Amino acid sequence: MKVLEISSRDNGFVKDLRRLAREAGAYRRLGYLWLEGDHLCRAALARGIRPNTAVFSASFWSQTPVEWAQAATKVVVLSDALFADISGLESPARMGFILPWSGQDAALHPGVPTLVLDRVQDAGNVGAMLRSASAFGFAQVLALKGTAALWSQKVLRSGMGAHFGLHLVESATAADIARLNLPLLATSSHQGAFIHQADLPWPCAWAMGHEGQGVGAEVARQASQWVRIAQPGGEESLNVAAAAAICLHASAVQGMNKRG
Repeated sequence: MKVLEISSRDNGFVKDLRRLAREAGAYRRLGYLWLEGDHLCRAALARGIRPNTAVFSASFWSQTPVEWAQAATKVVVLSDALFADISGLESPARMGFILPWSGQDAALHPGVPTLVLDRVQDAGNVGAMLRSASAFGFAQVLALKGTAALWSQKVLRSGMGAHFGLHLVESATAADIARLNLPLLATSSHQGAFIHQADLPWPCAWAMGHEGQGVGAEVARQASQWVRIAQPGGEESLNVAAAAAICLHASAVQGMNKRG
């Protein structure tokens, strides 16, 4: 295992790491992902994903558990001040992993239960929906252009490790939905059966749209079924992440019942 100690802010590795930590789309340009904090790192290891490089603050390196120290073939130790300067968190973690990213080559998998994100822009919403997709058996996420970067730091943190159990396809178009070869479902406030009364197909794809505008016209035209979510409290609409959790759970339960 090779250990490299760095204390200079002008080091090339440090500059790239700062971009990964602070710029939402930097992973696309650099071809690497930055996982900051032990929770995300542990989630990656649990899925058999090994980092290229493990990064530690100097004060944490001396007490680093063996599993972290041996997780990567290369270890970089940064001064505490430098690690804090790089971090995008208010309370910086003391460790992180760097992983290769090859998402630009991710091919769509037909027939796989899929969550379609149509220009969902809030990173917290996107991460929460990834967690719901993973929990309820939707193994693929198709993110249309205009959706928040799936591997950005904010989405990673709100996803809480769900990324590593999903097949993620970014920068897709509405035309790609047809290649799923699945019925596409969408929500509406004024059409379709209430979801708790609807007969939902399995497997299927669910489309969740922009926080203010909903699904776009190109996506809406491909929907084979519309459903409504009962809101006896009288609210006009639900947060898109909350709506996604309700819809994906309903599909998962009906799918389990149909499979016996």
